[in-house]
Amino acid sequence: MSGDILLISLAGVLTAAAPVIFAVIGETISERAGIINLSMNGTILLAAMGSFTVALATKSLILGFLAGALIGGFVAAIVAFASVTLRQSQVAVGFVLAVLCRDLSYFLGNPVMGEAGPRLSSSPIPLAASIPILGPLLFRQDVMTYLSILLIPLAWVFVFRTRPGLVLRGIGEKPSAAYVRGANIGRLRYRYAVIGGAIAGLAGPIYSLSVKAGWKGTISGLDGIGWIVLAVTIFGGWNPVRAAFGAYLFSLLQWLGLVLQPAMPGVPAQVLQVAPFPLMILTLLLVNVGNAEWVERSLARLPEPTRRWLSKLLRAMNATPPAALGTPFEDGE
Repeated sequence: MSGDILLISLAGVLTAAAPVIFAVIGETISERAGIINLSMNGTILLAAMGSFTVALATKSLILGFLAGALIGGFVAAIVAFASVTLRQSQVAVGFVLAVLCRDLSYFLGNPVMGEAGPRLSSSPIPLAASIPILGPLLFRQDVMTYLSILLIPLAWVFVFRTRPGLVLRGIGEKPSAAYVRGANIGRLRYRYAVIGGAIAGLAGPIYSLSVKAGWKGTISGLDGIGWIVLAVTIFGGWNPVRAAFGAYLFSLLQWLGLVLQPAMPGVPAQVLQVAPFPLMILTLLLVNVGNAEWVERSLARLPEPTRRWLSKLLRAMNATPPAALGTPFEDGE
């Protein structure tokens, strides 16, 4: 593979990772507030279909992306209402919504299936696009890919370096302490659930208006992405930077599946296409395997230098969820 082809391929990995990054960071914000939005798979599908339909009808990409964000925010508001107001199980409600939104996207999207609609084009940055290596890799992308890269540091700074971010972490870790300090837990959980849902909802139009332009129903190849988003959120330890790394890793694995196909003609194409999904699940298992008792016993049998190195690696990979994640809160608790 020549250098130019490799750069173009890696640039495609950045583009393919953009919707996953939006969805993962949106879910990270929601879960930092204590709300598990398990509807992510259905949300992405419904947002992809809805945004494509709106863009096709209005000939406006902006309205298409806005529709995706509104759909994501609306579904997340239902999850928040069930959790905060009705005090029902977030997992049960989210799973039902995941199935409902998925089926709605297929049913409502039938009239526009296979239609040719508007597509987001690349927007090379003048001068920067001509820089060797970095130009083709980073500066010849579309607007949403640029925004996905920018979103990573912005989300990290917000969560870990601002007062609202401190409050966000507080209502997910110790809502009772945040309540004593004057935080309105219910209102804030609504707010961040909707904001996180709206950000995640943008993953839908990025797919249907850019990465996989158009709406092709059950053969769109989007079913299952939402579950990977939930897995990457856990892999990321509820940290935007680490979660983004997981998103890029998943996209890289998908790209490798395409690259390896010609070199492995004896392997069915379907195997390499779905391989990134179980590989991400295995990676997720490694995140918390260090907490298992059998792992500690196994490490104890190793030579001291090896044991220390593996212990540090497992501690670095370990991820602890927000303490109040999925737990309803009632004023006065």
